[in-house]
Amino acid sequence: MKSTPLLAIALAALLSGCNKSAETPGQIRVAVIPKGTTHIYWKSVEAGAMKAGAELGVKVTFIGPQREDDRSQQIDLVKNQSLQNDALVLAPLDAVALRDVAKEVADKGKPVVIVDSSLADSAGFITSYVATDNAECGRIGARAIAATIGEKGKIAMLRYMQGSASTEQREQGFLDEIAKFPGIEIVSSEQFAGPTASDAQNTATNLVTRLTDGGALTVNAIFCSNQTSTYGMLQALRGKNLAGTVKFIGVDCDATFIDALKKGEMQGTVLQDPLNMGYLGVKTAVAKLKGEKVEPVIDTGATLVTPENLADPKIDALVKTQLQ
Repeated sequence: MKSTPLLAIALAALLSGCNKSAETPGQIRVAVIPKGTTHIYWKSVEAGAMKAGAELGVKVTFIGPQREDDRSQQIDLVKNQSLQNDALVLAPLDAVALRDVAKEVADKGKPVVIVDSSLADSAGFITSYVATDNAECGRIGARAIAATIGEKGKIAMLRYMQGSASTEQREQGFLDEIAKFPGIEIVSSEQFAGPTASDAQNTATNLVTRLTDGGALTVNAIFCSNQTSTYGMLQALRGKNLAGTVKFIGVDCDATFIDALKKGEMQGTVLQDPLNMGYLGVKTAVAKLKGEKVEPVIDTGATLVTPENLADPKIDALVKTQLQ
């Protein structure tokens, strides 16, 4: 079948929406394919990947789907970029849907480093898994929630999206840890924020409405498992004039979260280290290409940021890597 002009235009548009470092002849080429490219989290991953590329003299291409629920576009990107690059660093937006295409690349002898979110049944073919210990991230959030409400009360959790392994592990870690506190009751834990900020805000607003009686919330605390869900919930609470009336712990970094911490609208957010994730993802892929030993799992860490420790130099440095 002959290619149509429309197909050619679509492919060109797909390939043009990416960032590339400069290339020299014979240079190692690594493609970094995130879940999306709009959130500040992924911009931090990109900064880390480009930093590694500059240090190692490697050409890095950073390209991802427009939406974090577009499985078919991410699959197409993996197929296309595997033809143009020596190794892939992939943040799969679905743990199952991306498995086969990632395995196809690995079976051709090209390193596949998974970052941020795990891939189902992939230990036998991926090069390494570079990510936050997501279960521990959730446990940190649970302990923080418990401390803020004196280990008793009612809480709600807003999930992110079905199929996202990183947030599913985070949410399960939260639920497992919070179960250790017999005085805490989870009254809502099955709502999904969705892939975009607007989706998350709409879902959060509906949840807050359901959990409100007589103008006041019927829960003592809320936990959200990633940047999108946290942002959506914060905007929903502000929109209902309820921000600061409930204890609120989120995950990831955003300028609005730092502002909310300072105002007492949030009591904490668990920060990952996406810059380090992107950096180590590229370094690990290059090390494998050079025949060096690589670790099968690399934990990039998780840190609870609170109003009390915001001024700590180490915390301030971590925050700045994700806001610049």
